Amino acid sequence: MFVAVIFAIIIIASIIFHFWSPWWWTPVASNWGNIDDTIILSFWVTGAVFVGVCLFMAYCVWRYRYRPDRRAEYEPENKKLEWRLTWLTSLGVAALLAPGLLVWNQFVTVPKNAFNVEVVAYQWGWNYRLPGEDSILGKTDAKLVSYENPYGLNLNDPNGKDDIIVQDADLHLQIDQPVKINLRSLDVIHNFYVPQFRAKMDTLPGIVSYYWFTPTKTGKYEILCAEFCGTGHYAMRGTVLVDEKKDYNDWLAQQITFEQILAQENMIKEPKKLVKNINKHKHKH
Repeated sequence: MFVAVIFAIIIIASIIFHFWSPWWWTPVASNWGNIDDTIILSFWVTGAVFVGVCLFMAYCVWRYRYRPDRRAEYEPENKKLEWRLTWLTSLGVAALLAPGLLVWNQFVTVPKNAFNVEVVAYQWGWNYRLPGEDSILGKTDAKLVSYENPYGLNLNDPNGKDDIIVQDADLHLQIDQPVKINLRSLDVIHNFYVPQFRAKMDTLPGIVSYYWFTPTKTGKYEILCAEFCGTGHYAMRGTVLVDEKKDYNDWLAQQITFEQILAQENMIKEPKKLVKNINKHKHKH
């Protein structure tokens, strides 16, 4: 009897903790509220199974408690019970899998009007690249990555010249505009995660991964790396700022293009070449 009471206490305590837990999600700020719905459904299915199993065990402990005049019945097989358990288990698994598969299908189906943003991860920070006026991101190649060209952009691709380079931890996005996040890593595996957006994905060296979402609330949201990536992992943070259209366009107008960066670098390199040539000329004479 004591064991049955313990089972009942465990059930009641678990239900109370679920509803009054101090740990809960941050408010959702994207279109992926159905991810929360799927998780909540999983809680209800697994919770119902947990309560049912505990109640069944408590009943068995009480119903078949020891009595001097009672003998256990030997029944190694019960086909009716086995079939019932098989169908109940199948229904439970289907209830867990089906909603998740539907959400996953939406997760990997990017809308045609999605705005492309490239996120470049490195130890230990984030940089971003946005398409310019042509709305096309320039081609990249991991073999082209260097100190002068950290993004590995193909210099011969005209679509990359007007790409907007954001060499900052802050990324601005326009509210209610679907965004496709293209993820690249320059060194090790990272993970681009904004809790309020619910979606996240690993960034892998040499591979472009992606996901998409639609920011639905203006505000400032912290970017976290959700994959241990070295001693500076804890400090690999950034910020996503979701703006109204006017504020976003004002920010965008202040950014520089890849072509402008190349021009600035050439302006720095040319005087150095000139000094080098002058010194060579002096040594000859």
